[in-house]
Amino acid sequence: MTAQVNVPLNSRGKLASTLPAEQLAEISGLFEFRRTGYSLDAPFYTDPTIFKLDMEAIFGQHWIYAGSVAELPEPGDYITVDYGPYSLIVLRNDDGGVNVLHNVCRHRGARVLTESTGSTGNLVCGYHSWTYSPEGNLIHASAPGEAKFDKNCFALKRAHSREVAGLIFVCIAEEPPTDFDETSKIFEPYLAPHDLSKTKIAYQQNIIEEGNWKLVMENNRECYHCDGHPELACSLFPTWGLTEGLIPAHLEEVWDRNKEAQSSLEERCRRYGLPYEVVEELDTRIAGIRISRESLDGEGESFSADGRRLSKKLLGDLRDFRLGRCSMHLQPNSWFHFLGDHVITFGVFPINEHQSLVRTTWLVADDAVEGVDYDLDKLTYTWKQTNLQDKAFVELCQTGAGSPAYEPGPYMKSEYQVEAFINWYVQRVQEHLA
Repeated sequence: MTAQVNVPLNSRGKLASTLPAEQLAEISGLFEFRRTGYSLDAPFYTDPTIFKLDMEAIFGQHWIYAGSVAELPEPGDYITVDYGPYSLIVLRNDDGGVNVLHNVCRHRGARVLTESTGSTGNLVCGYHSWTYSPEGNLIHASAPGEAKFDKNCFALKRAHSREVAGLIFVCIAEEPPTDFDETSKIFEPYLAPHDLSKTKIAYQQNIIEEGNWKLVMENNRECYHCDGHPELACSLFPTWGLTEGLIPAHLEEVWDRNKEAQSSLEERCRRYGLPYEVVEELDTRIAGIRISRESLDGEGESFSADGRRLSKKLLGDLRDFRLGRCSMHLQPNSWFHFLGDHVITFGVFPINEHQSLVRTTWLVADDAVEGVDYDLDKLTYTWKQTNLQDKAFVELCQTGAGSPAYEPGPYMKSEYQVEAFINWYVQRVQEHLA
């Protein structure tokens, strides 16, 4: 989608920073002298000025995961996506595409849509009833006693969108990073067989974590803490992220079982023509990605206590439930699990320097019937528990980062993906400041 985006730009065509020059100089030093292989200095997690820079350099410049097609099945359906100072309306239009509009009335700045999801025809601001078309054009503004003005000059500001394999991404930059198209070509073949266009929302959970958005993403990028996820460990091998030579004695049997399960999974993937190879470019491209199809423990079908399917309905064109999980991580704010019987999407939306919204959505086949084909409590149990446990871990780290005794500590070898995320983040901010 090509869109007119009206945002303040600097002389280099980037989103202009509103930070004072002295603060930018001080912050640049923190990035320049960041110690490789160690966690970030405390201000990266606690300082409101750095958070403001994150919103400009990362969330103001890059492609952000917003939702899925299951959330916008019909024309007029919308979701609102809020992060930092931004609020966006993501709307399914009559042509089947997606419009992304800044949720800021052009009269006096009121929020146009106040619900997180819904369906609408025209967009009517609740303050003075300024009315916009689904494309954002101002079509009605009553102004008794006032001189006429050109309504064409007061359309809602627009942003860019991409819909890939049923996932919807948005970007508010004037010129979005172009390599997202290349990244899309990497992950689309992995996800397309699950056909999100034929899914529906079974459940959506919003959790506010008292932690900086980077801590939320870091926590997701390693399984060093997975002993703290007993429900997840029933199906997810706790050796995830480990390699030969790094396996502790108490996990050797699990490691052997994992290798055998992965070998069987890869044979089935070859039989069905499904890609499964690991593609890992977390910090070697602007639209950083890691994707693979990996085995699950037990029956290898889903995130349950015995690894058995949680929905009786296969997704898309899949012919086998025992397909493990297709796991994808995209910089900067999302990760996903695509299984034979359902899909789970995770989006992280920063609120401020010490709070983040984590949105988890469970998708099932659109003809699956709750209580017949799936039990909602069983479907959501593992990741509901895991999310609460991760929330607690993130909040421990946020509290620690606020202590005068905090100093960066070394990442373990199994935490290499955390280092890759931080390296990606540092690169992107430095490019923005250059």
